[in-house]
Amino acid sequence: MTQPGFWDDSDQAQKIAKKASTIKDKIQSFKDLEDDLEETEVLIQLGREEEEEAIIPEVQQNLSVITDQMEDLELKVLLAGEYDQNDAILAINPGAGGTESQDWAEMLLRMYNRWAEQHNYQVETLELMAGEEAGIKSVTLQIKGPYAYGYLKSEKGVHRLVRISPFDSSGRRHTSFASVDVMPEIDDDIDIDLDKTDLKVETYRASGAGGQHVNTTDSAVRITHLPTGIVVQCQTLRSQHKNREGAMKILKSKLFEYMQEKQAEKLSEIRGEKKEIAWGSQIRSYIFHPYQLIKDHRTNFEVTNTQAVMDGDLDSLIQAYLKE
Repeated sequence: MTQPGFWDDSDQAQKIAKKASTIKDKIQSFKDLEDDLEETEVLIQLGREEEEEAIIPEVQQNLSVITDQMEDLELKVLLAGEYDQNDAILAINPGAGGTESQDWAEMLLRMYNRWAEQHNYQVETLELMAGEEAGIKSVTLQIKGPYAYGYLKSEKGVHRLVRISPFDSSGRRHTSFASVDVMPEIDDDIDIDLDKTDLKVETYRASGAGGQHVNTTDSAVRITHLPTGIVVQCQTLRSQHKNREGAMKILKSKLFEYMQEKQAEKLSEIRGEKKEIAWGSQIRSYIFHPYQLIKDHRTNFEVTNTQAVMDGDLDSLIQAYLKE
C-alpha cells in the first residue's frame, strides 16, 4: 500500500485496503484480548496481596467480557474458508403452498434484514417479486460486511415453519417451507469464464407490489447463461446499467458455486451436503404452535425464544453450526 502509484487503480486499491483492514482488525482483537487478560491478572494479584475481597465482582465482570471476546475471536478463526470474508448474496424462495409459504419467505427476509442491521452490515435488494395476496415470491439480497458470507453460509437450505395460519379462517395449523440460498460475492480478480455469446440478456419493466410500476422504462434486467441454464434477474436498482451490474454479480456467484459443486462431485465430496439441502429435507424448524421452539437439525441446537430469533438474533444458531 505504500508503493508509488498504489491508488492509480482505485478499484484494486480499495480491495487491498479492505483486506488490510480485516487483517488489522484481527490482530487488534487479539492484542485487546491480551491486554484485558493481563490487566485482570494484575488485578487478581493485587487483590491477593492486599487480601481485598472487594475486587471479586470486578474480576468476575472482566472475565465475563474476556470470555465473550474469546468466543468472538474463536469464531473468526473458524471462518478461515477462502471466501468467508466476502460479502454474501442471499436468495429466498417460498416452497409450494401459495400465500402461506410466500408469507413465510417474507418473515425470513425480515429476519435476515434485522440480523444484518445488528451487525452494521449494508443490505441491498437486487431482486424482489411480491406475492399476489401477501408475502414474496422471491428475493435476492446483497449483504455487505466483513465475514458476511462466512456467517450466513450456515443458513443455506430449507427452513420449515409450523404455526396457526393467519390466512386460515378455521384456525388450523399449517406447515410452510422456504429455501435459502447463500453464495459468496465473487471478486473480479477471480477468473469466471464468461463468453458474451453464452449470455441471453433481456430487459423488462420492473413492477412493485400490487402491480404498481417501480419504473416506467424497461430498466429491469434478466440474464440467462445458456450453457448451464442459470437465470438471474435484477430489478430494484435505479437504472438498467446498475441492474445489469447487479445481475452479473449474482450470475458470477451462481456460476462459481456451480463450478465448485461440479468439481466436488468428481471427488464425491458433497454427496451428504446435497442431500442435506434437498427440498423437503429441512435444516431448521421454526415451531410457533403448539409450543415455541426453533431447532437446527444439523447441530440439534434449540432456542425457545422464537420472537428474538425472528427479530434477527441468529448468532447462537450460527455459532453452533460453525463450531459443529
